[in-house]
Amino acid sequence: MTLRSFVFILLMVTIVISCSDNKEKMNEKSYRLGAVGAFAEAVDAGVKQLALSATLSHEEMNNFLPEAEKVAAKNNVLLYKETDLITTDLFPEDIAKGKEVLVIYQGTTKDQYLQLKADKAALVEAGEYSGKKREEIARRFGRMLSYSPHKINQLLAENTSFRTMNDFGIQATNLFLYYKDLDRAAKFYTETLGLELLSDYGMAKMLRITSDSYLILVDATKGMHTADEPKTVALALLTNQLEGWYNYLKKEGIEIKYDYKPKEGGAHDGFVAIDPEGYLLEFETFKQHPENELFIPQLHIAETVTPPATQENTVPKGLGFNATITWLYYQDIPAIENFYQKIMGMSLIADQGWAKIYQSSSTGYIGLVDERRGMHSYTEKKAVNVSFILKDLDGWFKYVSENNSFELRSNEISIGPENKYRAFVGFDPGGYFMEFDAFYEHRDNEKLLKYFP
Repeated sequence: MTLRSFVFILLMVTIVISCSDNKEKMNEKSYRLGAVGAFAEAVDAGVKQLALSATLSHEEMNNFLPEAEKVAAKNNVLLYKETDLITTDLFPEDIAKGKEVLVIYQGTTKDQYLQLKADKAALVEAGEYSGKKREEIARRFGRMLSYSPHKINQLLAENTSFRTMNDFGIQATNLFLYYKDLDRAAKFYTETLGLELLSDYGMAKMLRITSDSYLILVDATKGMHTADEPKTVALALLTNQLEGWYNYLKKEGIEIKYDYKPKEGGAHDGFVAIDPEGYLLEFETFKQHPENELFIPQLHIAETVTPPATQENTVPKGLGFNATITWLYYQDIPAIENFYQKIMGMSLIADQGWAKIYQSSSTGYIGLVDERRGMHSYTEKKAVNVSFILKDLDGWFKYVSENNSFELRSNEISIGPENKYRAFVGFDPGGYFMEFDAFYEHRDNEKLLKYFP
């Protein structure tokens, strides 16, 4: 059974349930059995590790169980009648109070579930069922139910004070790069690559790459980093016109680090160029491939952004970009994945094994790379700020400060000149500077703000 088949079955069950207002025309027992059948197929197919039936009274369960067992047997799964369903912060505490439920499973999953209940009981008895330990009990149950980390985050946010950055309104992904010769860098990005210049703050220039992915070029003598720090980042510019970009950049004499060599059957093709001061730019196309099955639909709906007609550039007509990936390089990928999932609230969109791609905005992605395999090795310092533009900057700052979500560079939000913007900076577990920004009404922000919803 495929995931698509499972989703279709659940959809049909949901449609049946949604029509139950007119109950005299519905057989409630039948649709409950249908739900058990759908979940049983999902467990048997490995789509779900554990599933739960509807909650029933003791009398209802006694009437329901014999036929449910027949459905389970047809689908090679087992049922466990639970009279005291574990309560966690994934659901309201009274969701199964005074009710019984069937646990649908195979193999040793029931033992795993009972161990989870025992671990929670031990924490409660020791007076330690709170904070991160309480959250981890909920996450373990969510993983048993085969929920994604993003779904677990959503459920925790609905039932507790838990939040991720995603809950504070991500408007765009942003990236700060640092230069000795800011004007030369700006000329390259606006004229050679055709990126739209949105704001010129003197010591920094903000450019638009895609619909909600931006680039800020910073005078290294006035920024948070120096131009001599390692440039431990690569910016992937995603395009459907890879050959066109390659031929154009070669003609322009742009230095190419890795040539364009398309491979039949591969997950992606690309080439790597070098910008005026050594930052790596990966021009890349992702192709239909098992590891890209979630990614490709997102790329198909992303608008290709081309150079504005009002701006001087040498880009051939029609060439543009529809998404970006900011590649970051780490020593401990599992730990950094945990951070971007649980703290930042991002969803995994493609898994390349040694590189994981997470979606941060509709066309902006963060790529976590094992430094043993990537184009860069891990460095303690890096001349880059990974940035996110937020609707509720103050809310996110307050939450991070109160929950010690990550280390902050300063204990207050900084304010830009003439209140053009406000920002604060923290550090991810690999030492990258993370900057969180909000931009406000000002003549220098007019072009930028027209793109914000």
